[in-house]
Amino acid sequence: MNRIAVLGSATMDLVVRQPRLPRPGETMFGSGFSAVPGGTGLNQAVAAARLGAAVDFLGMVGADLHGEQVRGVLASEGIRAEGLRSSSLPTGTAHISVVDSSENSIVVVSGANAALTTLSQVQLDTIGAAAFLVLQCELPVAVLTEGLGAARTAGVFTVLTPAPLVALPDGFLDQVDLVVPNQLEAAELTGENDPVRAAEVLSAGRTWAILTLGAEGSVVAFDGAVLGLAPARPVRAVDGGGAGDTFVGALVARLATAVPRGRAARAEPSPAADAADAAGITEAEMIDAVRWATVAASVSVTRPGTIPAMPTLAEVTAILS
Repeated sequence: MNRIAVLGSATMDLVVRQPRLPRPGETMFGSGFSAVPGGTGLNQAVAAARLGAAVDFLGMVGADLHGEQVRGVLASEGIRAEGLRSSSLPTGTAHISVVDSSENSIVVVSGANAALTTLSQVQLDTIGAAAFLVLQCELPVAVLTEGLGAARTAGVFTVLTPAPLVALPDGFLDQVDLVVPNQLEAAELTGENDPVRAAEVLSAGRTWAILTLGAEGSVVAFDGAVLGLAPARPVRAVDGGGAGDTFVGALVARLATAVPRGRAARAEPSPAADAADAAGITEAEMIDAVRWATVAASVSVTRPGTIPAMPTLAEVTAILS
């Protein structure tokens, strides 16, 4: 089975439910609180594992209770954690406000995540043995660059969620095989407010781009051309906090199932291959993966929480069958 390596953040999510965001200086009552392991990297790893993928998690946590809880989640989800290191800094935290409309705001305190500035040999070996490497921007850019370079050298297909928005080195995005931003992130990266145009720009140079639009679906593009708009699945949303991470994890899990090992990485075009085939993943395979990811994300928003809300492979299969 194709393995997925997720190089990313692990935090303790401190979630408050409230009627709306407070004004400056205002105190208000919330309606609920929870503390659960999370972080964009951990969330995506769990989402992929729930959809049947073989996943390795690479990151750093503190030698504290929160770190132990993160390790417990990985073990319970069947995710290998040989690449999860310990730091003298505390495990990172994410302070999340979820308002009654299901929208959320997040403040991240990086903690141990910020201490991961270079990869260990175990982490490098894990990337080299994977078929897919999934990255986000909650770790230091230096380690993302190192991980991306190791993946490119080994012919590993790379997936980037450019969140939160940070300054990336020149040429970084050119080395990514698939970038999955939301509309705000895409606009900041390209200077284009029109999501179709932003997807075209992001996908230039034989790159896949999937621009997520929430309830409006997603735009799928490759090599500077939009292939289509994938509609969202209408549901009654309760909490949208984990939708984006669920989408990415499910997307890569489906690709890992459908694409043979060794074919996913970007290749040079040949006269006999169409553009998408030359990228290692066909248009049909990517559209199929987007369909699975859309359903998985739609299920997640109907439940409170992030990791607790993520669906299983059986749930998504039942909807699509």
